[in-house]
Amino acid sequence: MIQRYGVLGSGQVGQTLAKGLKKHGYQVMIGSRTPAKLAEFGKASGIATGSFRDVSKWAEGLVLAVGGTVAQQALEEAGKANLKGKLVIDVTNPIAKEPPEDGVVRFFTGPNDSLMERLQKAFPDARFVKAFSCVGNAFMVNPSFPAGKPTMFYCGEAGRRAAARAVRLRPGGHGEGDRGAGHRAPLPALVHSRDAGRQVEPRLPAAQDLRR
Repeated sequence: MIQRYGVLGSGQVGQTLAKGLKKHGYQVMIGSRTPAKLAEFGKASGIATGSFRDVSKWAEGLVLAVGGTVAQQALEEAGKANLKGKLVIDVTNPIAKEPPEDGVVRFFTGPNDSLMERLQKAFPDARFVKAFSCVGNAFMVNPSFPAGKPTMFYCGEAGRRAAARAVRLRPGGHGEGDRGAGHRAPLPALVHSRDAGRQVEPRLPAAQDLRR
């Protein structure tokens, strides 16, 4: 079972998930391309900080929480050897630098392509699972909705069993995952479960703890 999570990314998403993981009992370290940027956050949160390489070498599992356009670069800085065999929860979205067109966000991937597939191909020894990319950081940890318990979709090839524990972010909430479903979706949708009134165990039992 994964106990040490490293978060790659110093923005609001990375900081939110780092604090959430710590809150729910994990050992956490957060990294940045410029570690000095995290000095204040580290002091206030009590979470260790370092470079992408420092974090990926220390961690048993990783959370990739950087901009989609620099996701591959961040993992390269982390080091391929430090990713080998490890779960990488991919929170990124392939949002292009160009502004929205007629209110529609642009992506730099095509209809038969996905950023996570690109990352898995570039780092074949890592175990990628997509999660958290469908909601804003305000709803990533201990979310509360009037309609009931939320469902967080997650998908990937080899790391789903480990990722499911980290995707459940509150008691009774549950994740739904399948290797094919939504694998190419640039922005997977968050939906309310039909089973909102009762606890449902995920089909694939490390982010489920954050939903408590």
